[in-house]
Amino acid sequence: MKKTIRIQYLNDNIKRLEYIDGKSDWIDLRAAEDITLKKGEFKLIPLGVAMQLPEGYEAHVVPRSSTYKNFGIIQTNHMGVIDETYAGPNDWWYMPVYALRDTQIALNDRVAQFRIMEHQPQIQFEECARLEAPDRGGIGSTGKN
Repeated sequence: MKKTIRIQYLNDNIKRLEYIDGKSDWIDLRAAEDITLKKGEFKLIPLGVAMQLPEGYEAHVVPRSSTYKNFGIIQTNHMGVIDETYAGPNDWWYMPVYALRDTQIALNDRVAQFRIMEHQPQIQFEECARLEAPDRGGIGSTGKN
C-alpha cells in the first residue's frame, strides 16, 4: 500500500524528489544552496524540504555512498532520524556534516538519501542463561574475530 508524504520545498530552484520504483527504495536528497567548506569545518547542509510523514513512521537520513568520495564530507550524526512530529512549515531538513578536505557543493548536488520506516514495536527483554541459536563464531556479519 502506498503511503502519502506531504512535502514543502524551500523554493523553485530545488529539484523535486523522485521515487524510482525498482531501482532503490532510498530517495536522494540534494543541497539546497551552493556551499563552500574548508577542511575541519562543520555545517548544517540545508536539504530544501520539509515533510509531513505518515503517522507511525520516521525517516532515516544517511549520506549517499558517493558523498565522501565526491565531496570529502561525513555526516556527523552518521544517521539522522526524523519522526512524524517534525512536520511544521518551518521544520526544514538538514544534514550535519564535517569536511575532511576543502570542498564545494553546488545547489542540487545529491548529498544524502532517506527512506521511511515504521516505528519499532514495543518489545520486552527476556533474560536467559544461554542463547540456543547456532553460534556463528565471530563479530558481526564477518564471522571472524
